[in-house]
Amino acid sequence: MVATFDPVSGNCPNGPPRVTSTPRQLAERIAAGSFWEDNDRVFCQENGRALEPRSDHRAWRALLAEARVRPARLHDARHTAASLRLQQGVPPRVVMEILGHSRISPTLGTYSHVVPELAKDAARRVGQALWG
Repeated sequence: MVATFDPVSGNCPNGPPRVTSTPRQLAERIAAGSFWEDNDRVFCQENGRALEPRSDHRAWRALLAEARVRPARLHDARHTAASLRLQQGVPPRVVMEILGHSRISPTLGTYSHVVPELAKDAARRVGQALWG
């Protein structure tokens, strides 16, 4: 049985909802009214339906166009963000966590081109600490 929400009383007559909604999600449910489809999704369209597989791609392309940046894959942005984090001195373990890698080896293997720069910077810092 799916819990229903009564926007007038604020009650769920069939019991508590299965997923706790944020205030924004709850507002979207109310705004959608009878068009809302309760599919127990955390990420969904404003009417509760599943996200369209290409909607993120369209939004990404629009963002690039608005920023007047050349077309690029979203995955390229992920690589750029990881490389920049490493170049800025963010520890590889932190970058690994952000990327969602379960082990450090994929992170260091994929971004090994950045590691020599980190080694040079580390050597420069040690030299600076020792000899000013």
